[in-house]
Order: sequence, then structure tokens, then C-alpha cells
Amino acid sequence: MYTLYYSPGSANLVVHLALLEIGVPYELKCVDISKGENRSAAYLAINPQGVLPTLVVDGRPHTEAAALAMLLAERHPEAGLAPAATSPARADYLQWMLYLANTLQPLFRQWFFPADHLPAAADQIKQAAGIGIEKCWARIDAQLATPGPYMLGAEFSLVDLYVLMLMRWSRNMPRPATSWPALAALATRLKARASWPRVNAAEGLTEWQ
Repeated sequence: MYTLYYSPGSANLVVHLALLEIGVPYELKCVDISKGENRSAAYLAINPQGVLPTLVVDGRPHTEAAALAMLLAERHPEAGLAPAATSPARADYLQWMLYLANTLQPLFRQWFFPADHLPAAADQIKQAAGIGIEKCWARIDAQLATPGPYMLGAEFSLVDLYVLMLMRWSRNMPRPATSWPALAALATRLKARASWPRVNAAEGLTEWQ
């Protein structure tokens, strides 16, 4: 049994989707950031950084969304969310997971919270982040166009779920991810999976269904 501490629509979304795709039992615990519950003594006891998500695995809490999703894929290889270690696609899988975690996802934090580190330059930081995000979408769209239709080619994987979460984050940006044709097609394809309406219902998400 897993326990996922989440805030609706945040970085826990890729972990939640992975749990649904795998089909294992899990418990959800909502952490209301608007009420400061992520800074409560109870939550800080399991996640001293006060961030989401936290996944309790075998009684121990762990953090970092990409790492958690990859851990689930490894613990449940029967779900087929990640290529086997000996597969030619394994290198591409690792490359794209780390690209999303290290390059694209951090740009969203700069877009949404540009004043966090340098308040005087918030406008410039947000503008630069927007440019960076669009460059990432262009690269991902090119990957999907050849060979496609998924990030690793013919086979659906965890990488696609990660891209889906980040696409959702872009929904209200001046140029959302679905402005790129291959990304729009991927969104349509992934939203047709059973995990998507289930995760929206479980987290109470109503936008971008």
C-alpha cells in the first residue's frame, strides 16, 4: 500500500497517474497549501521541505515527483511504464525523464513564481521562462512527430504521463502546449486513457479535462 500526499494538480499528478496506470492500492491525503498545511508540524515531520508530493513507500516517506514516478515504474515492471534495462529504448526513456525534470519543469516554477529569488527582476524572469518553455515544447513536438505517436515511439510510457502533466500546467499560458500539433494529438490520446478522468475526479480538477 502506498500513501500519496498531494495538492490538486501539482507535481503529484504524474505520480498519481502512475499509480492509476499500475493499478495498485494506494491512499490519498490532500495537503491544502492555501491553508498552510504543507508547513504544519505534522506534514513537516514527513517532508521537512514542505513541498508536494510525498509518497510513503513501505512505511518511509520519499519526495521528488520524477523520482517517485520512476520508482513506481521500476517496482511494477508488469505495468510497462518504463523500458527494461536491456531495451534499446531505455536510454531515451532516461534522457527524456531527466530533460523534463531538469529543464522544462523548473521553467514553470520561474513562470509561476518569478519573484521567489529576485523580486526586482520578476518580469524579466517570467518572460525568459516563457521563452524557455516554448523552446522545450518545440523540441518535444519534433520528437513526437518522428517517430511518434508517443515520446518513445510506438509504445506508451511514463514519459508521456509526465509530458501530460506539464501540458496541463501550460493551459492558461499565452501559448499553451496544445498549440503544437503533435503535442495536441498526444494530449487527446492520453486523455482517452482511463487514468485521466479518474485522476481528475480524485483530485477535484475541473479545468483541461
